[in-house]
Parts: sequence; C-alpha cells; structure tokens
Amino acid sequence: MPELPEVEITARLLDRALAGAEIESALTPGINALKTFDPPLSVLAGQKIAGVGRRGKQFVVRVDGPTDPLVLLIHLMSAGRLQLYDKHAGPRDRTSRLLVRIADGRELRLREFGSKQAAWVKLLRASELGADPSLATLGPEAWPDPSADLGEVLGAPRPLHTLLRDQRTIAGIGRSWVDEILWEAKQSPYKRGADLDAAELSVLREAIVMTLGRAIDHYEALVTLPIPDKLPMPLRVHRHEGEPCPRCGTTLESVHFESYVIAYCPVCQTEGRTLKDRRLSKLLK
Repeated sequence: MPELPEVEITARLLDRALAGAEIESALTPGINALKTFDPPLSVLAGQKIAGVGRRGKQFVVRVDGPTDPLVLLIHLMSAGRLQLYDKHAGPRDRTSRLLVRIADGRELRLREFGSKQAAWVKLLRASELGADPSLATLGPEAWPDPSADLGEVLGAPRPLHTLLRDQRTIAGIGRSWVDEILWEAKQSPYKRGADLDAAELSVLREAIVMTLGRAIDHYEALVTLPIPDKLPMPLRVHRHEGEPCPRCGTTLESVHFESYVIAYCPVCQTEGRTLKDRRLSKLLK
C-alpha cells in the first residue's frame, strides 16, 4: 500500500501539473469505486482543479464547484495508483476506476491492479470533508510534525509496530516505513507504546520526522511525471532481512505473519533476541 511519502510526492507532482486545469468530464469505470452520489460526478464538467493535496494516505483533489468548492477524496488502498496521462484510456483498459478528463486532452486516472477493487473515490462538498468518516477518524499527521504530545498519542499498551500503523493513532505510516522508523529509533517492534519514557519518545519523534522527510526528499530528487507504478523506495531495513544491518552489520531478522513481514535488527532493537515467527502454519507445528 502506498504510504505517506509515496502519496505526498504523487500529490505534489499532480498539484504542479493540474492546478488551474479545466475538467472536461469525469466517470468511474470501476463499478464499486464511487462511494457517493450527491453531488454527482457530472457537476465536475467545466470546473477547474484548485489543487491536489493529501490527508494521511488519502488524496484530496480540490475543485472550484459551481456554488460551493468540491473535493475528490481518493484512497488507493493496497493496489491503486493515481497517474496523469497525456491521452485518454483505451476501451480495453480494465484497470481504470476513475477517469478525470482534462480539457487539454490529459487524463487523471485512478487505476487498480488485481481483482479486489478496493480503491475508492468520494465526491464531497468541501464543507463536508472534515466530517467524512474516512478522515474524521484519522489521528494526527505523522509528517511534517507528529502531535505535540506523542506520549499521549502512543500511550496505549499495544506494540509500537501496531500503534504506528494504526491510522486512528497517527496517520500516514504503514508496513514499509514503520520498520524503517523503529530501526532508526532503535526500538523493538513489540515494545508497548505506554512503556516509552520521555527520552525514548523524543528519539521516536525524531525518527518519524527524519525517516519520512528523507524519503520525500529522495523522491523529490528522482521522481518526475509520469509517476512510476513502483517508486524507488529508499528502504534500508524493510525487505532486507538476511542482509547486514546498515548500522552494526548484524544480520537483519524478520517476523513472518500470514500477510506481512516485520524486519528488524536483533542487536540494535531487541537486545540480541530473535523474535518468533508468527505465521499460523509455524505456530501449529
């Protein structure tokens, strides 16, 4: 799933390319993609895109509506991609979920790979945006600066790896960047948030801001339109289990769950302990 750095750089590039562009039409080939009906997508025709931003992992495309400003709220879920094309999608395209056709011939296209069709779009009045459940339940932004009281935000008896990925706790971090953040902070994935002292909270805050900011800077230097489907993620720990730790040289270990993997350094993060595999198939042996 694209996370905060990937959504941020995509929003920046699209904002630069689309701010002020006039919409010719909008339609949703993905039968399950559109989650709202009032106002209808047809009202976007003839309106101008005011800008593209994000909240957490969701895109916020602001549109100058006929009376009130409108917003396209877009969530990529696990397999969606938002891309700007120079021409319209062909009739045989089976990946499109949303097509926003620009008057100059370009097309903002939400695509999704696989068969789940989980990516979604909502057209909302700007005045209703904050009350939408997908945004109203989000925690504070992880970047550019987490909540002032990070201790209160993370002060639950739950593992840090779970807390930092919970969008209701803090918005924007997922499975890739949580491994990087916890490695940077030298914290075990299983340490409970409520057990962090003031010094550890300060280090963790710095790790969150620095890790996400560094990734965004990396993308700014390398990524241009058209946005590649797979961004060059500057990962040092996630997906690198079995390789030397970039800090101490110890072999990076991993904890396998049924649907994801945690990567960590046993020396830097778990006081030399190797964490147990959590796959059900392993636990039953």
